[in-house]
Amino acid sequence: MIGEDVSELIDMIAAQLKVIEIARIKKSCRRCEKIVQVPAPSRPIPRSMAGPNLLAYVLTSTFDDHVPFYRQNEIFARMGADIADTTLVDWCGGAMKTLTPLIEKIEAEIMASDLLHADDTPIRVLDRSKSDKGLGKGVRKGRIWAYVRDQRPWAGKAPPGAVYQFAPDWKEEHVLGHLGQAGGILQADGYKGYAKLYALDLEGKSQFREAACWAHLRRDFHDVWTSTKSEIAREALDRIGKFYDIERAISGKPAELRLTLRQKETRPKVDAFRDWAEKQLTRIPGKSDLAKAFRYGLSRWSALTLFLQDGRVAIDNNAAERALRPIGVGRRNWLFAGSDADGETLARALTVIETAKMNGLDPQAYLADVLDRIHDHMNTRLGALLPWNWAPMGTVKVRAA
Repeated sequence: MIGEDVSELIDMIAAQLKVIEIARIKKSCRRCEKIVQVPAPSRPIPRSMAGPNLLAYVLTSTFDDHVPFYRQNEIFARMGADIADTTLVDWCGGAMKTLTPLIEKIEAEIMASDLLHADDTPIRVLDRSKSDKGLGKGVRKGRIWAYVRDQRPWAGKAPPGAVYQFAPDWKEEHVLGHLGQAGGILQADGYKGYAKLYALDLEGKSQFREAACWAHLRRDFHDVWTSTKSEIAREALDRIGKFYDIERAISGKPAELRLTLRQKETRPKVDAFRDWAEKQLTRIPGKSDLAKAFRYGLSRWSALTLFLQDGRVAIDNNAAERALRPIGVGRRNWLFAGSDADGETLARALTVIETAKMNGLDPQAYLADVLDRIHDHMNTRLGALLPWNWAPMGTVKVRAA
């Protein structure tokens, strides 16, 4: 032998469905004349044949990979199993009911943060009582809100997570309900439903301080530049781009350092932008889209510049916008939610899946383990199953200091 050549080939082992038989031996006692038997192990969904690994596969396929139920039915058929669409729907609902105590704990922890990102997006909801109003016959517009805690940009200690809430419409009462017990700083867009949260009371205090989004303002100028090639819009983009150059350099740094550098390097540029913007408004048509962009920014100047007063505040609301991307991808595949109940199931599923992903977990492996263990965890021990605390059975998770 004079040596060897080694090459690699990537192959795949196809998934398989298995039927697991659980045998529980019965024993009788001649002395006490009683029959004893080991209790049946708990199932993720009581009286259901779906095992934890199968349920985790269905949940991630539906809510993370965005595979509609009819396609999953075809995939299972290739494996030799006929699992009806309606059965898959029932499994998703049953799994979410099982996970509800854990999801509520995630919601409580995230919403207790004193700094939240918020955003919303529409979804189509099937409603056969509605006539065609431009959305398609029997379809109305629901809403999904995302509330995000992400302290990684300023080296905060709290783990990241996202809470999703479904609402059948866009009324402010839903936001006021979601954030009723919260407070601190809210970074969001200009949705009018947040106004009462920012309003001052008789003592001059408000439930939330408002932080606005420079990315939102930047998009307005970008739209003008794309359509008109306005040099003023181009300069606005360049000026805002310099703010972001500084932000990239301080990402992940402690809040105190971020604030110091922003005060030193960003504030002069932001102040110069405001002076320049006010001058441009005197030179351009008042009803133009460019003027509207300038007025929008100047009217929300206090909220846009809060990041210069607190190193924890982000320059934009991209954390919440990223959290809503799964909805945008999903609705191109599943098209609409079948009902309000399905919208609520979607929101709960995204809460646990996206929070797991934000904490670096494989959502399918995480869900399979949690669904297998959750019935045997008392409420006082649910904290061990939270994504930021979770460790697979038989392992110990060491958290960084």
